[in-house]
Amino acid sequence: MKVTVLGCGTSTGVPMVGCRCAVCTSEDRRDRRTRSSILVEEAGKYIIVDTSPDLRRQALREKVPHIDAVLFTHSHADHINGIDDLRGFHFIHRRLIPCFAAKEAMDVIMANFAYIFKGRELPGYAPLLEPHQVDAPFDLFGLTIMPVPLTHGEFSATGFRLGTMAYLTDCSAIPDASRELLKDLDLLIIDALRYTPHSNHFNIEGALGVVEELKPGRAIFTHLSHEVAYADTARLPAGVELAYDGMVIELAD
Repeated sequence: MKVTVLGCGTSTGVPMVGCRCAVCTSEDRRDRRTRSSILVEEAGKYIIVDTSPDLRRQALREKVPHIDAVLFTHSHADHINGIDDLRGFHFIHRRLIPCFAAKEAMDVIMANFAYIFKGRELPGYAPLLEPHQVDAPFDLFGLTIMPVPLTHGEFSATGFRLGTMAYLTDCSAIPDASRELLKDLDLLIIDALRYTPHSNHFNIEGALGVVEELKPGRAIFTHLSHEVAYADTARLPAGVELAYDGMVIELAD
């Protein structure tokens, strides 16, 4: 399995518009963060988690040839508003892409982007996505996908476990039942917004606490704000690092 970090930034991206802080003006390319998403490649199939507003740029940068499935973590704008960029792939392969989300998120996405699912009687507006509501493990291209319910402040979100990898973006707490689904991970990619506390996200300290409890083989922090410089990776414990756009992780089958 190959995992590519398409984007690791918070909802504003980094640099944030109008900001002249040290991270926003950094010359380290790893401090330039598009909105959070990952791409999973398995057996020639490409699975994307979330359609960030930067999807087009991310797909061009990583030369993504096609997308075979989409997993949605929740319905906030920075995770779904690039959904229209799937049209380019449809113009090439002319097929519906299956997408998967919890009922609450799917209901919002289908209401806000009805034409993506129903099409329109206009050229170029065929249906793009085939919706599937999920609340239990399901099989996708021979890979077991396990939804992991998360607390996102006053909202809910869904993480996903794929084999020995779990992706938990946008979370401030992990329910006890979900922690049972996260044992024996080789890779954990988890929300770690900033150093200061936030009501809807783990901060660095909170994410480190989860890592200490779950003890994955490797942990990568994502959904990063401009409070966090990539160089801060040197301050983290062994086996824990900050994500950067374009980061690639190879996992044994």
